[in-house]
Amino acid sequence: MTRILLLQGHPDGDHPHLCHALADAYGEGARAAGHEVRSLDVARLDFPLLRSQQAWEEGELPEGLREAQEAIGWAEHIVMMFPLWLGDMPALLKGFLEQVARPGFAFGKGERNAFTRKGLTGRSARLVVTMGMPALVYRWYFRAHSVKSLERNILGFVGIAPVHETLVGNVGHLDAAAAAKWLDRLRALGRKAA
Repeated sequence: MTRILLLQGHPDGDHPHLCHALADAYGEGARAAGHEVRSLDVARLDFPLLRSQQAWEEGELPEGLREAQEAIGWAEHIVMMFPLWLGDMPALLKGFLEQVARPGFAFGKGERNAFTRKGLTGRSARLVVTMGMPALVYRWYFRAHSVKSLERNILGFVGIAPVHETLVGNVGHLDAAAAAKWLDRLRALGRKAA
């Protein structure tokens, strides 16, 4: 069985969104298959944005993120859900990743070249990204640029691989039947811890 972290990156924690339903469906499938699941909702965490390289390298991890960092360290598979906003992940999710992916945790600290030791190897990930445009347009015309950047420049940089994607397009026009199909797909992925 696999230890799975559901990392909810939608910045609106006051109202349920498709991202929340997709995370719930994935978790249902994973638990039904016997996987161990933890959830983390970035919108419910309290942390400041980083404003300098020195704060990132030498500052203390905010107290409100200690459990989040521990959950990432615990996980064998990380499922990150977020909506595409202005072509990228929401700023709150980016700020969260900047805070938790610090030297000494996400990669080496105090070594001659800290970036040669990736601190989060042995973990896989799935990105579940919702968007208003058709997913094929995002993938082929825009080349899924922000998702590829997240995969390569953040997750790959700290050793998380492989990373798979689920792109859910046209979310403003999904009817109940189409939404139900997506929820079924996420339940199936959860059962397989994929």
